[in-house]
This record gives sequence, structure tokens and C-alpha cells, in this order.
Amino acid sequence: MTEKTKLTEDLIQLKHLEAKDEELFQKLGEFMALLDQSKLDSKNIQEIQDTINTAIERKVKSEDVINEIKQISMANLDKLDQLDQLEFLLTTQHIDSRQVKKVVFKNFILKFIKIIIGFLLLTLGFAMIILPAPPYFEMFTIFYFNPNDGVTLMDVISLIVIAVGIYIIVKSFFNFKPNE
Repeated sequence: MTEKTKLTEDLIQLKHLEAKDEELFQKLGEFMALLDQSKLDSKNIQEIQDTINTAIERKVKSEDVINEIKQISMANLDKLDQLDQLEFLLTTQHIDSRQVKKVVFKNFILKFIKIIIGFLLLTLGFAMIILPAPPYFEMFTIFYFNPNDGVTLMDVISLIVIAVGIYIIVKSFFNFKPNE
């Protein structure tokens, strides 16, 4: 009995979408009639065209759909509700593998850049420890090994920079978000 109810609900939702499409086509016809009657110059027509193209590209763009799918899959809903919402989303939106590949490639590039930044911070931290610094840059010594040598504030700052670099690398390699 619940299958019939769900099927009925889905059909009602799809009818509402079709009604919205009919409204959209009606408004589009009205817009075309207004455009024919208006006395716009080519610059204004070009601006209107750019605005319409931007709106269409935003509607077709897949990142929004992929983000919606992620949000639904990460939501604290009953599994059947999640499946219903995902089914409805996939029946109403267009998505293909090329669009998903673009998003995956973008995420890969961002992760790669984070790893590069982490290694740069590691290199900077070790260089700050190994290379000699001028005396005015050493600030002051926190712990003395002997009267001429010890751990300076600059060494502690260098260790903090190294720790941040390691944290960025580990966080980039092992992304703990399961749905990304």
C-alpha cells in the first residue's frame, strides 16, 4: 500500500514540475512579445542576452546538483527519505559523467595545491632552523645547552611552522569527509 502512496506522491510532484514548466514557457512567450515591441538598442539587447545566458548556464551547471546530492546524502534523514529525495533530484536534474569528472578534477587540484603549500611550509621551517640567522633576528634564548648555544624563540617558531606544514599535508592526504 505504501508503494502506491509513494508513486502517487511522485506523480503529483512531477505534475507540479510540468505546471511550472508551462508557466515558464508562458512567461517566456510574454518576454518575447515584449522584446519584439520594445525599441532597444544593440547594447541593451546584448546585456539582456548575457543575463539570460548566465541564468541558463547557472541552471545547467552541475556543481549545484552535485552539492545538493552531497547535502542529501549527509543529512540525518531516514534512509528511505534520502532515497526518495535523491530519486526526485536525479529525475528532475540533468547530470552526466563529464560534469562529475570536472568536479573531481577540481577537488584533486585543490588537494594537490594544499599538499604543495604544506611541503613549502615544511621546507621553510627546516630552513629557519638549519640556516644561521643574524643575531638581531634570533630574539632571545629560551633554554641554554651551553653558554654559547641553546634553543631560541626562532627555533620554536620554526617548529610551529613545521607542525602547521605537517598538519596541512596530513589533512590533505587523509580527508576525513566520507562523501567527498
